[in-house]
Formats: sequence, C-alpha cells, structure tokens
Amino acid sequence: MTKRSNGQLNVVFHGGTLLGKELEIMDAVKSGNIAFGTPVGAACTVFPELCVFLTPYLVRDYNHAYAMFNGEIGRQLDETFQKKYKVKIIYFYDYGFRHFWNNRRPINTPADLKGLKLRVQQGRVFADTVNGLGASAVPMPWGEVIAAAQQGVIDGADLPIYNINALKVYEVSKYVSLTFHNYGPTLLVMNLDAWKGLTPEQQKLVMDVGREAQKKVREVTETVDNFAKAKEILEARGMKVNAADVASFRKIAEEKIWPQYRQQYAELWDKIVATK
Repeated sequence: MTKRSNGQLNVVFHGGTLLGKELEIMDAVKSGNIAFGTPVGAACTVFPELCVFLTPYLVRDYNHAYAMFNGEIGRQLDETFQKKYKVKIIYFYDYGFRHFWNNRRPINTPADLKGLKLRVQQGRVFADTVNGLGASAVPMPWGEVIAAAQQGVIDGADLPIYNINALKVYEVSKYVSLTFHNYGPTLLVMNLDAWKGLTPEQQKLVMDVGREAQKKVREVTETVDNFAKAKEILEARGMKVNAADVASFRKIAEEKIWPQYRQQYAELWDKIVATK
C-alpha cells in the first residue's frame, strides 16, 4: 500500500521469498495492495512474455541478456506490462544460468542425461528443456524437491549456482554440471497507479536506485557462475563440479527445442537473436 504524508512516499515492499507465492504476490501488486513486488525466479510462470528467454541457449551470455533487458526489448516489455498488467518494470535481474545437479553421475554430454528423472518448475519451457535434452522431466513444487531427492523419487534438478549453494542442494546431491542451459530473467515491478502518483523527481530516484540494485545483483550472480568459483564453493561442501560440453547441448537444443519456440515467438525471437 502506498501512502503520502508531508510530501513523502511510504511503501510496503514484498518479495517472493517463498516459491509458489509468485501469483499471489503479483496479484497484490497489480491490485495496489502492495506497491512493489518480485516473482523471484519463476517470472515466466506469472508473465508468459518472459518464457521465450528460457528457451535453452537462446540467451547467449550475460552481455546478451543485459543488452536486451536494458535496451529496446526491455522498453517494449515495460510498455506491454503497463498496458496488460498495470505494473511498471523497475528493473530486470536474474540468479544466473541454470545447471544440472544429480546423485548419479556427472553430466558431460546430452547422452549422460538418459534415464535421469529431473525435477522441473511448472511451465512448458522447463519440461521441454529437460525432455528435449534427453532426461525425463518431473514437474514438482520446490517444497517437495529435497525430500524427493533424498528418497530417490527424482535423481536431481537444475538451478543456478547461487541457488544450489543457498538452498543447500549439496546436502542431497553429489554432482553439479555446468551446462548453462537456461537463462531465466525475473524483475521488480511497481503498481502502475502508485508509480503514476510519484513526482518526476521520485520516479527518477526509484529508477536510479533500481539500476544500482540491478548492478549489485548482477555482480553477485556473475561472480559465482563460472567453473572456478563453483568448484571452490561447492566442492568444499562435498559436491563434484564439472564443466559440460556446452556445444553438444546447444546443438540438441537448436535442433529439437528451438523450432516450436521460434514459431510461437516469431517477432520477438528475431529481435532477441539480432541483439548484440
């Protein structure tokens, strides 16, 4: 809820710290019950426009992602979200590229995924990625994942390095393989009426602070999303870290997964590919 008192803006901020609360949080922002909110890492399940970016290996690297979201594609998405969802995008961020973790073996090539049952988030692109690359996708809310891994219901899943460490996946998994297969953007949004109620000076302050926050989050993400740092952090906690043959995964993705998404998101797809 936003309130004005003596020319000052007071806001309530809520982030999606509990996975599965994304829709509830975004509904609260859209209705104005809270001013700011973020769906954390499952933004695609709340805003379908973001699902295309999760197409495996479509986002080439961090520079590609930042050029898109801080550029024309980001501005177009902001216009769409204001019209369709009544929210203002303050900034985009991410937790890093996703990598496979499991209890059975290192994943070096797509062939190593054969026979593995891997948990995926709700959303077609997550299942299409895992199934298309060669494993078997098991949709499951995060709250069930650790127990499922312990009991052998699943062999593993995929997460960014930052989250593998933060969520203590090393307690239930032996291997993490750096495949860099999905880039999942998320974002901080503000209720549109609340945004429009700010003075130009306040709007500039919000955007300036947002850009600083974006920079800090990106620094934290990138510093751990590489082989040397992942090995340092996770092998100290008992995991084995390997660098997968990314080119072999990309080839499979381009052949088996890209065609349907290229057709579905034809106009935006070409803009993504063309972004330098």
